[in-house]
Amino acid sequence: MKRTAHAFFAFALGSTFSVAAHAQDAPDVTKLASFLRWGGLFFSLIAIVGAAIVLRVITRLSDRLGTRFANHRPTIQKYESVARFSTYIATLAICLTLSVKLDSATLTVIGGTIAFAVGFAMRDLVAAFIAGITIMFDRPFQVGDRVEFAGQYGEILKIGLRSVRMNTLDHNVITIPNNKVLTDVTSSSNWGALEMQTPFDFYVGVDQDAELAAELIREACLTSPYVYLERPVPVVAKQVILNDYVAMHLKARPYVFDCKYESAFATDVHLRVAKAFRAHGIRPPAALARSVEADVHHYGPPAREPK
Repeated sequence: MKRTAHAFFAFALGSTFSVAAHAQDAPDVTKLASFLRWGGLFFSLIAIVGAAIVLRVITRLSDRLGTRFANHRPTIQKYESVARFSTYIATLAICLTLSVKLDSATLTVIGGTIAFAVGFAMRDLVAAFIAGITIMFDRPFQVGDRVEFAGQYGEILKIGLRSVRMNTLDHNVITIPNNKVLTDVTSSSNWGALEMQTPFDFYVGVDQDAELAAELIREACLTSPYVYLERPVPVVAKQVILNDYVAMHLKARPYVFDCKYESAFATDVHLRVAKAFRAHGIRPPAALARSVEADVHHYGPPAREPK
């Protein structure tokens, strides 16, 4: 009986000290409230609304200028990102100045109270914010660049405080956290320039006239309305093994005059090359030719259109 009483007394005493310690460690909300400038909260709200209006004006102005001055679109989009970041930081500074009494005591209390929450609950957001600033200064890519990241390829639409938005060639908008961009490898195809190299691959039989095929490919690139004529159009040839058959690989590296026409440029060049190959009797490698012949034998020749 005595052991039971002592155990109960020890448990009650321990619980009392635990509650007291917990009450001592709990943050004093009234002290935090005393450091706020309640009159300034209203003006901070006005500043936030004004910042939202400024951001919308910046976006619309950038879109109009980019449409009117297409040659300078990458530069305009770059300055748009800088203006957006400046607006974010200025709004944050104004709201803190208006809403919080910033003195040594305030900084000590607020810093000690929210350091734990920021360190654990918002560590990813803070890391993404710092990474966004690093991206703006280090510039691994810029707004408007064609970038390949983690198996995705597309145009950078916006560099925000938390993430980067990419529009793929399939018109899917992908959101990438800024801290992921800094830790992984990114590849920029044009890096701020309007023109961009767009490599094309072609395969012909090893017994075909590779020199003629290379000239036809170069001619198709140079006569396309999307080509950037101030850059050369090299065509590199080499023998490769394609499905256990020897083939000739021809790789063209022309430049498109505007990176947003990349898909249209590729379609136009491939159609021109296919037409030129048919006209000059240049056949694909044996592996591809046998595959086509097998399909014709299995399914029959394509139906002719009625005259």
